[in-house]
Amino acid sequence: MKRLLLVIATLLSLTVLLAACKKSDDTSSAATNPGSTPAQVEATPAPTELPPYEANVLTGEPKGADYPEGQRITAVMVNNIVAARPQRGLSKADILFEIKVEGGITRFMPVFTDYKTIGEIGPVRSGRDQFFRLILPWQALYIHEGQSVVMQQYGIDYDYGKLNNNDGANGYRDYGRVNWAGKSYNAGTLALEHTMYTNSDNIANYITSQNVDMNRTYNSTFFNFVDYRLGTTRDLSNSLDSAYSDKYGPVVSDGQYIEIVHSQSYKTRFIYDESTNQYKMQQNYSDGQWRDTVDEAADNQVLTFPNVIVLYTDIHVYPGHEAKDLQYAEYAWGGVGYYCYGGKCEKIYWQKGTPLEALRLYYLNEDGTCSDTPLEINTGKSYVAVTDVDFAENFVHSSLDGVDLSSATTVTYERSYVEDDAKAGETLGSSTDDLTAAATGSGEAETVTEAPAQETTANETPAQEEAPVEEAPAEEAPAEETPVENTEAPAEENNVG
Repeated sequence: MKRLLLVIATLLSLTVLLAACKKSDDTSSAATNPGSTPAQVEATPAPTELPPYEANVLTGEPKGADYPEGQRITAVMVNNIVAARPQRGLSKADILFEIKVEGGITRFMPVFTDYKTIGEIGPVRSGRDQFFRLILPWQALYIHEGQSVVMQQYGIDYDYGKLNNNDGANGYRDYGRVNWAGKSYNAGTLALEHTMYTNSDNIANYITSQNVDMNRTYNSTFFNFVDYRLGTTRDLSNSLDSAYSDKYGPVVSDGQYIEIVHSQSYKTRFIYDESTNQYKMQQNYSDGQWRDTVDEAADNQVLTFPNVIVLYTDIHVYPGHEAKDLQYAEYAWGGVGYYCYGGKCEKIYWQKGTPLEALRLYYLNEDGTCSDTPLEINTGKSYVAVTDVDFAENFVHSSLDGVDLSSATTVTYERSYVEDDAKAGETLGSSTDDLTAAATGSGEAETVTEAPAQETTANETPAQEEAPVEEAPAEEAPAEETPVENTEAPAEENNVG
């Protein structure tokens, strides 16, 4: 039976480590020998006062002059079935999520700091709750074409209103678009569902015409980024846990080559380029070959990221939704993951909790358990895979030595299934909380060999993390708040767009 992901130990408040001051030998000598001449004691320079921390919410980089201050972030659902490739607009994303959906395929959710910089993007595809729950705490504008009945119920339960856009933000069809295999809708060889696109102008028109509230002030960044004001990057080889090992090996090890298995046929890999300090993204295709993941709207620019994050969790079909293979991703328990940067991969723990709590990443303790210290992510763009724990033992991270990058691999295919697309007004007949309770622990999986064992006790509970908070416009009455178990920050507002 499915082994539930290990309950993460109680996460304490972040402890600030202070270095102890040591007296110099000269100072001690002068104090104990009154007749001696005091040694010259060099005055300790006053600490340099740093400017205010003003970081991009998605990358941790300093805000530029054109930063959209007080504006919501924007997320778009993009098709990643093989027939939909190459996509457009992905190179502009600040964070790119990839998660399994129906039929073993994956889907993308690029997230943008500013919708005005997106340009053209697509093919736009339907919304899924495993993506939505990651951006719900941030109250992002969520753009897709169609949505599952579970996603539609989430929009209802959390009063998401017009922030949950269901038509690609005035999306349009590109009937003549030709995919990587030379197929097109006009030629009768490409399905209509792979032809929907939108762009910055259409999104702006949707926001204006529907009077969508895009005002939002965030009080934290998406990840716990290294402070850009210090002018440093975190070397994983000298990480807080770089000296630790568990029964599977060192916590920090080689990561020049990364291969992620999402399902029996869908794989993504990254190849580290030391000259640019970036990971090049590639995907497996239906002929078994690896090909670069490119942005068709940016002259086929290859997608690259300095940060690659892989999070393992229980993913299985929602009970009662087997016919459409509607997938449930377990976020309440947290689990094991990896953070890869600079050609190294570091084993980590992650935590989310309730839908309104933000995703958080943590270092490991020396005994392999989750520490109370938030993981520091280096500034820049990030790729994030939320991946089925069934395939944790298939995760590959190694040096490039001996890796044959030209070899064929598993043939990518899609199982036959019925796409779940909710009708307007359709509901589950129950709350998403009830559905989640029914889904938790109902799947089956093989024993996971990558996750370190962790003992849990009755008094261990998931930590309650600080969620980003919105400053509601003065002229609008805030919508009803959903209680959040959070003692560090006010509850998140569910703002009706």
